[in-house]
Amino acid sequence: MEKIYLAALQMVSGIGNARLRSLVSFFGSAEQAWHAKQHDLSLCGILDESIFNKLIIHREKIDIYTLAYDWEKKGIKICCTNDTDYPKLLLNTFNVPPALYYRGMLPKTDQLIAIVGARKASSYGKNIAQLLAAELAEAGVWVVSGAARGIDTAAHQGALSKGYTIAVLGCGVDVDYPPENRNLLNHIAECGAVVSEYAPGTMAHPGHFPARNRIINGLSRGVVVVEAAEKSGALITADFALEEGRDVFAVPGSIFSVSSKGTHRLIKQGAKLVDSAEDILEEYNLIAAKKEPQLLEFTSEEVKVYESLTYDFPIGIEEIVMKTKLEAGMITYILLQFELRGLAVEHSGRRYLRIAKEGIK
Repeated sequence: MEKIYLAALQMVSGIGNARLRSLVSFFGSAEQAWHAKQHDLSLCGILDESIFNKLIIHREKIDIYTLAYDWEKKGIKICCTNDTDYPKLLLNTFNVPPALYYRGMLPKTDQLIAIVGARKASSYGKNIAQLLAAELAEAGVWVVSGAARGIDTAAHQGALSKGYTIAVLGCGVDVDYPPENRNLLNHIAECGAVVSEYAPGTMAHPGHFPARNRIINGLSRGVVVVEAAEKSGALITADFALEEGRDVFAVPGSIFSVSSKGTHRLIKQGAKLVDSAEDILEEYNLIAAKKEPQLLEFTSEEVKVYESLTYDFPIGIEEIVMKTKLEAGMITYILLQFELRGLAVEHSGRRYLRIAKEGIK
């Protein structure tokens, strides 16, 4: 029950990691701090009057056993710094979270790599994030990201297609944020872990995300930045990585793209340029999974349509008609077949993009 008491204390507004450690140290345990007399709490010198009052009110409202039962029903677990399964890399970072809340399973390996980037990601960025994540996962690496829109979502999806991934949230692990990623988060909890330092029920807040980024970095041996503007959360994660002595990788993009300004600056500052998963794996003496080259069996018409598609910019059927001289009806049918085979994806406005896949260049 010590973990539940620790969590209950952390739920009090104003009791952050530092105060939580001080309370546990002063009273000997989180349980004793929770049950401490008001007189002792007021004289311990750790809580100001406002936080002291919030704790007293909070203790009256919370039933510890009900709280534990509710979290167990939701599949929420707690891992503390003295537990053997607490992530070792995170344990050796600045401002270590005293407790990690999670759904799923924590990794038993330290082969973890983060992939982060822009929320408003380009088709190119999402394509490469998904491909890199899939290839890393296939090599036995756990892919870490923040479950945000854009690059993060693509990285999780790619990893899930071949292995395991961890989503680090800036809210409680029972909160679906962003809302459209609810099914993705549930899938991650089945094939990895959804993790947060914030107690269940905590809603997302802008101030939580920089702290979330330090955990993404802390869990990982290296951080791959796929797309990032000159001022972005992905660069904050990269800064945390540099401060902790972790490796930073960056995927180059167009020199005309605002979303590539940050990644190009990282490369100029010494980040390793990445254009394949092998560039990352070789840094840790890991071997990429052996794949037989995929031989695509295409009709002559399918070849024309496939070659008209790019990995970078979705194009419409009218443009494909102009390039291939094929009828629109035939092109539509071929594109549907490509989607079913995982070779292309439809974007808004009936525009299509080639999907980057292992073994196909």
